[in-house]
Amino acid sequence: MSLSELRKANEGIFKTSDDTELFYRCWPQQQGTPDKAIVLFHRGHEHSGRLQHIVDELGMPDVPMYAWDARGHGKTAGPRGYSPSIGTSVQDMDEFVRYVSQDSGIALENIVVIAQSVGAVLAATWAHDYAPKIRGLILASPAFKVKLYVPFARAGLGVMHKFRGLFYINSYVKGKYLTHDPERVASFNQDPLITRAIAVNILRELYTTSERIVADAAAITLPVQLLISGDDYVVHHQPQHDFYQRLNTNLKEKHILGGFYHDTLGEKDRHLAFEKIKAFMDKLFSIPPVRHDYSDEDRWSYTADEYRDLQAPLPHYSIKRYYYKGLTSGMATLGKASKGVEIGFETGFDSGSTLDYVYRNHPQGKGPIGRFIDKQYLNSIGWRGIRQRKVNIEKLIRQAIEELKSRNMPVSIVDIAAGHGRYVLDAIGDAQDIDSILLRDYSELNVEQGQKMIAERHLTDKANFVVGNAFDRQSLAELDPKPTLGIVSGLYELFPENENVQASLMGLSDAIPVGGLLVYTGQPWHPQLEMIARSLTSHQSGKPWVMRRRTQGEMDSMVERAGFVKQVQLIDDWGIFSVSIARRVK
Repeated sequence: MSLSELRKANEGIFKTSDDTELFYRCWPQQQGTPDKAIVLFHRGHEHSGRLQHIVDELGMPDVPMYAWDARGHGKTAGPRGYSPSIGTSVQDMDEFVRYVSQDSGIALENIVVIAQSVGAVLAATWAHDYAPKIRGLILASPAFKVKLYVPFARAGLGVMHKFRGLFYINSYVKGKYLTHDPERVASFNQDPLITRAIAVNILRELYTTSERIVADAAAITLPVQLLISGDDYVVHHQPQHDFYQRLNTNLKEKHILGGFYHDTLGEKDRHLAFEKIKAFMDKLFSIPPVRHDYSDEDRWSYTADEYRDLQAPLPHYSIKRYYYKGLTSGMATLGKASKGVEIGFETGFDSGSTLDYVYRNHPQGKGPIGRFIDKQYLNSIGWRGIRQRKVNIEKLIRQAIEELKSRNMPVSIVDIAAGHGRYVLDAIGDAQDIDSILLRDYSELNVEQGQKMIAERHLTDKANFVVGNAFDRQSLAELDPKPTLGIVSGLYELFPENENVQASLMGLSDAIPVGGLLVYTGQPWHPQLEMIARSLTSHQSGKPWVMRRRTQGEMDSMVERAGFVKQVQLIDDWGIFSVSIARRVK
């Protein structure tokens, strides 16, 4: 193809929610009025300029295409090969695709994402954690497991990271291991914008995130095409096959491209890949957008099966059975020297009292041993996730308040299961711009503690805390004053059945006017589900604390059924707890 035939890109800057400026390219449509768009995500070490050939060889002149330079890459400023976390880069992706939708005027449901290697891992994680309603996902050689040829490299990097802090590793990959195309080999080796280094935190998180996404790929219900390079020197094949097998969609296809190296879409015979991509996209746009039916997920789904498995006792001969019995016994005896463990056994490990203690994060206990145990307890991955959820929910509460004010709507807040109410009260500060605050909870103890907190902050003129049933649709519908901002945090995750949760959401919809907002949380994944189910007790009469996960897609579908549409989402770097804002539209 001659240079005169190349589609010319417009260059721009996209600003993320943390004010980081990311460079991007947009190739506008050359003819017609576009009704679809494509977003491209580059491989690790590369940048959007190396995707020009994809735009040209796809040959879709009526389709605008976009591509960014990820943090630490290409023309995007900042340390080379660095991002604060994989989770940050996935959030960037969510914000960028939403920006593309706004910039192009193309609805999300008419956007297709094509991603390669590390970009494909980010895209798969985004599909899992955010459940975006795009048309489909095309993944080329996702780097779910990079080949590290040095024995015990991962373990060694972990030790070095702990003692040295942040450092960088230079890639061993040369152009000749990526493609048989001599022009692509030469351009890779000579390109001054290629980023050879990768930060150790990103390399380590690439493995752990990939393991989570491959294991839980059933949460992904989007149409997916997977292209696997047959002779890939850079990444292992098996995780790609495992990921594909677990995908929860009927519209999926896998192609193994024999003889291809890792740069699947830059290989010498890449026309074979492009033929498959174009055929897949033709299929996607020849039918209505594919949407998974979540209506019976609490009975007929892999998370429902997982929940039933956790309820079943372990076999007598199981090593796990005796491990968890020992853990429970140890926590109920020596463990009670920890203040947090003691509160958990008294009120339930999922109670408002426990959460308020976890939020404060000040180890307490009987003597040095008790404080040491408490520190380990508070530092568990689940509680770290809870504290990050508090940070995220406070951020989104403040964002929701600002949005209501910008639209000249009153700010009347209700939290239907507030626990002690700490995260709401921390978020609103002195409440100068707030018309009213109503906190509710089922527990009289929580209400009593919350009322004390309101008094301590001198908010009694605006805030009230009462006993209330979060699942009573009628009482929610009759809230007075009518809320413009509803909040529900950490509640629905505790109840496996959907009927009461949906009734609660419908009650909030009855109360909140069109244009009002809902801040809600989810728990699409948890690394300690079995330990919690077999060792910890719930606030519900001391029963085992067994949780059913709701995928983000399932949670969003219930919110949508109640008349809300999700606008923005945050999630911790471990993918455990999500927080979202949705606007009532009907």
